[in-house]
Amino acid sequence: MPGKVSRRRFLKRSTLAGAGFLLVPRAVLGGRGYLSPSEKLNIAVVGVGGRGAALVNAVSEHNLVAFCDVDDKRAARTYERFPKVPRYRDFRVMLERHPEIEAVMVATPDHTHAVIAMTAMRHGKHVYVEKPLTHNLKETRLLTETARAKGLITQMGNQGASGEGVRQIMEWIDAGLIGTVHRVHCWTNRPIWPQGVPTPTGEYQVPETLDWDRWLGPAAWRPYNPAYLPFKWRGWWDFGTGALGDMGCHIMDPPVKALRLGYPEAVEASAGQVYIGDFLEADYVDSCPPSSKIHFFFPQRGELPPVELVWYDGGILPRRPDELLPNEPMGETGGGCIFEGTEGKIMCGVYGRNPTLLPTRLMKEVQLPEPSLPRVETSHQLDWVNAIKEKRQPSSHFDYAGKLTEIVLMGNLAIRSYNIRVLKPGKKPGDWAPYDYPGRIRLLWDGDNMRITNFEPANEFVFRQYRPGWEELLKA
Repeated sequence: MPGKVSRRRFLKRSTLAGAGFLLVPRAVLGGRGYLSPSEKLNIAVVGVGGRGAALVNAVSEHNLVAFCDVDDKRAARTYERFPKVPRYRDFRVMLERHPEIEAVMVATPDHTHAVIAMTAMRHGKHVYVEKPLTHNLKETRLLTETARAKGLITQMGNQGASGEGVRQIMEWIDAGLIGTVHRVHCWTNRPIWPQGVPTPTGEYQVPETLDWDRWLGPAAWRPYNPAYLPFKWRGWWDFGTGALGDMGCHIMDPPVKALRLGYPEAVEASAGQVYIGDFLEADYVDSCPPSSKIHFFFPQRGELPPVELVWYDGGILPRRPDELLPNEPMGETGGGCIFEGTEGKIMCGVYGRNPTLLPTRLMKEVQLPEPSLPRVETSHQLDWVNAIKEKRQPSSHFDYAGKLTEIVLMGNLAIRSYNIRVLKPGKKPGDWAPYDYPGRIRLLWDGDNMRITNFEPANEFVFRQYRPGWEELLKA
């Protein structure tokens, strides 16, 4: 049997080794996939229900030193599976009590990513943070700069960045298969949770299994309501980043990487509007919109021409390419991406999966380039673990993932600017067209200084006010 060593053969090797050291192969000790104690990393996970449970499973062969979660009910399955791992509700206490932790994985709601990751990095821990990297632009820049300054190994949880598809797309574009790319369309089937809804009311008892105050973290205090969690937090601006924040780092990764995109120089948005009466627009300021379309404009990069990237969500789709046959799907059920070049098109699914030239018959007619980029031979999570041991950066380290997240969050800034409204002089709610929307313009972005230069009110969305005591956690 492959990997099996007989006792006689083992003893023979021991005799030949004499008085020297014998390095026993991994396969002898535990078979394929076995990790010796010296190869195991000491890992803590914050947020072990939902997506966090998948992260725990991905690194379960390593030393799980501690878990942290504020929702015991959500975390129950993980706790039952690993009953001996210490549990905490406060990540700060966990980090203070376990100096042996080498790396921290964060799979909490978006609004707490930054304070947890920054605290872990301040303790010198390598970090893996689910997408999007943070809740707002300033947080992203701070995490990126801190990780770089401290020389830590980082990874954002956009697993397509370790996949085959994005590398194929990069190789095809670099080989000139579709000429020069000038426009990209990206879309998702999200939101698949409530958006464009009123702020919930009513009084509810906080479940005994939930620490509501710690769940809120840096967000402004509000009463507990089951409309916020679990999962549904994605549609509330205080906690989530909407459809774009949920899937943008997955779907926009291939074009950002393949086209070497930096900061956009401008962005403009439109969003679905909810009406609650005749001519009466709802003002659901807490909720992300039911749908949106966003145009990102990227400048020329060296010899690469300007690019327009268009994002669609909430059921809005790009025009179906003429090159697709009537019975051929456009992307995947969850979304996809179309690259438009001067000499052709590339289409892929979510995470850059299953890329194809258009029309698809070209896949049999065109000589595709040989693979030239390094491939990731393991999971996205384990590549981060291996990178820590090998002292290198994995595929979505913060210097890259931070830039990608900033691009995505620029779209949310445009959406929120789009919905800034003021009553026209002499008008009242319920009148015909009572509001002006001064933010419904092309917003010009100074990426280096993180500022909108032509509409000052939009800059309030670069960061947000933390609850007292929480902003201290952002200090490196």
